[in-house]
Amino acid sequence: MQEAVIFIAASLALTYLSRDSLANPGSHGFYRFFAWECMLGIFVLNLRFWHANTGSIFQTVSGLLFFISLLLVLVSVIRLYLAGKPDSTRNDSPMFEFEKTTLLITTGIYSYIRHPMYSSLIFLCWGLFFKNPSLPGSILAVTASCLLVVTAITEESENIRYFGHKYHEYMKHTKMFVPFIL
Repeated sequence: MQEAVIFIAASLALTYLSRDSLANPGSHGFYRFFAWECMLGIFVLNLRFWHANTGSIFQTVSGLLFFISLLLVLVSVIRLYLAGKPDSTRNDSPMFEFEKTTLLITTGIYSYIRHPMYSSLIFLCWGLFFKNPSLPGSILAVTASCLLVVTAITEESENIRYFGHKYHEYMKHTKMFVPFIL
């Protein structure tokens, strides 16, 4: 019962935060919302196992993935604010304020990967999964990961529209989620 209440309350909050994106199917935020919902499902599914078997390999892997996720999101958000020159007048699709960058960022973590925040969400997703691996959790984790790939691809189309040829060139020299690999 407690898990259902948490899921419903968090879903309502995510729906509110994503309301503009949900009204615009095909925007990157539309797909991201459903990835968040899958991750919320994994969180609720594994909530009772959060502190169980703290020394197990699964908990260790989960903790490592959470650390990588946190590091990626911190480094990328700081870089966005310092170099991206967010501007609320940029309004080519429903975006959060920090996403409305007016300069293409190609330094720091962005010199290696184009989507460190989505990469962070993928690591977070699998960190949630490894709290207590299960078939339902694996289905949700794979679905969320696929949705995040679709989110990134959709955002790349939006970035090409906004930044043009510069973004195409940037794509040739960086990976999508993991430096030197993917």
